[in-house]
Amino acid sequence: MVDSTMDVVIVGGGLAGIATAYYLGKQGVRSTVIERDAVGSHASGFAYGGLGALDGVGVHGPTQTIATASMRLHRDLAVSLPEETGINTEFRERPGIALCYTDDEIRTAKANLRLREKQPEYECRWLDRDELLAMEPRISPDAIGAAYAEGTVDLEPYRFILAMAQAAEGLGTTIRHGTVTGIKKQGDRVTGVLLGDEEISCDAVVIAMGPWSGFASEWLGIPIDVTPLKGQILRLRAPGAPYRYSVGWDGHYATTKPDGLVWAGTTEEKVGFDEQTTVSARDRIMGELLRMLPSLADAQLVQQTACLRPVASDKLMVLGRAPGWEGVYLATGGARSGIILGPAIGQITAGLVTTGESPLPIEAFDAARFVA
Repeated sequence: MVDSTMDVVIVGGGLAGIATAYYLGKQGVRSTVIERDAVGSHASGFAYGGLGALDGVGVHGPTQTIATASMRLHRDLAVSLPEETGINTEFRERPGIALCYTDDEIRTAKANLRLREKQPEYECRWLDRDELLAMEPRISPDAIGAAYAEGTVDLEPYRFILAMAQAAEGLGTTIRHGTVTGIKKQGDRVTGVLLGDEEISCDAVVIAMGPWSGFASEWLGIPIDVTPLKGQILRLRAPGAPYRYSVGWDGHYATTKPDGLVWAGTTEEKVGFDEQTTVSARDRIMGELLRMLPSLADAQLVQQTACLRPVASDKLMVLGRAPGWEGVYLATGGARSGIILGPAIGQITAGLVTTGESPLPIEAFDAARFVA
């Protein structure tokens, strides 16, 4: 039975932390989220928002089970969050076209199509060049084919996390501003967190600090091998009709969002905690974009954004109980798939806090792998 009187502190107001608070609230457990800046003010609020359980960047191996479950949660939330909050998260079905320019890319794309056969409710097929250009004539004729797949969606990440936060508050969550500087314990059991000169007593702590989660290594006395991976995105005003599909190639993507702009990205930069946009990234994204959609040469740049994603050294999430601690849990490392994985991360972490059990297998994400 869930103890609704327990006190839970969640450090970090990104999607992992807010989703944990939301699913705790669904079980009748109130929590306090402490965010240094503002909810969704980093990667969670500035991501592209494309969702695909089988072909998302970084969705492989044990992560695939989590992503598949999270997509089911996303579809439920697409209905429930607007009803609970009145916020339109702009969730919509968006078929994807993965372009291929080499034989190796064709082999990879066709392997992904075979994986998609596990979801027969969604159409997927191989397109030769003629079929591809018939569907979208603005795609570069240099592409020799593409994988077409339905069942992928996109949403507006900032609206999504705001809706999650508002729904969580409606379930009893408190969101506070501040910087946590340490954790208190008695024996191996957590007893509170330090927030400036204040000590907040609690029965459980969730570390969901995104790329800053490694800073908690000093508090916990264990390595949390998570570092920032910078990504930048362009928003463009483009001539012509909106694109009906999400067009991707080799980790790059472009589609017309509900705001009427073409969103295109992205980069992968290991530059520490630098969140500034750069001209070099803009030029790199445009170069890859024009290889996919050369007609965008005349597009007008409206906005360029940058964010830091949390990535572990082995590219897997860090999820579960902190080794050597009672009542401390880690929820980070979603990397480029953080929006896809967020709801499942929250549901799993809430389950661990309240019952000690995860509804999904998470052994591969245990932080004990870094301790050795």
